[in-house]
Amino acid sequence: MKVLVAAVGKPRNPALAAAISDYEERAARYWPLEWHEVREEPAKSVSADLVREREGERLLKVIPSSARVVACDPGGTGQSSELFSAWLQSERELGRDVAFVLGGAYGLSGAVLNRAQSRLLLAPWTLPHELARLVLAEQLYRAGTIVRREPYHK
Repeated sequence: MKVLVAAVGKPRNPALAAAISDYEERAARYWPLEWHEVREEPAKSVSADLVREREGERLLKVIPSSARVVACDPGGTGQSSELFSAWLQSERELGRDVAFVLGGAYGLSGAVLNRAQSRLLLAPWTLPHELARLVLAEQLYRAGTIVRREPYHK
């Protein structure tokens, strides 16, 4: 099993970038992780739909065809940390690769959403994509600690 996170853009805020890096390193202790950043599409004089489409093409290129795709999307289903960790562990036991996909400022394209087998709500609020990436990295770390029954999750 491999866990891939495909995200649009690099974190611009140095403090958020450091926090993301910290949790990505922590999560990698528990899951075989790969992180792929794709280029953010310039939004000057183009529509949001075109931005989503171009970023979506880039995201789909880095996702293995065999992976179970989870779109991080406001229209997704929320889960508790315990349910998320149990689901991720079951995917590991089945030997399935899982790819989490995070869109840019305008969200995910229809093509990415159609490719996804499920949609995950990271928070009931709209999050900047950098913050969404931090939330996902922390929850991947937390899921690992729950599976191993370590004291981080209280």
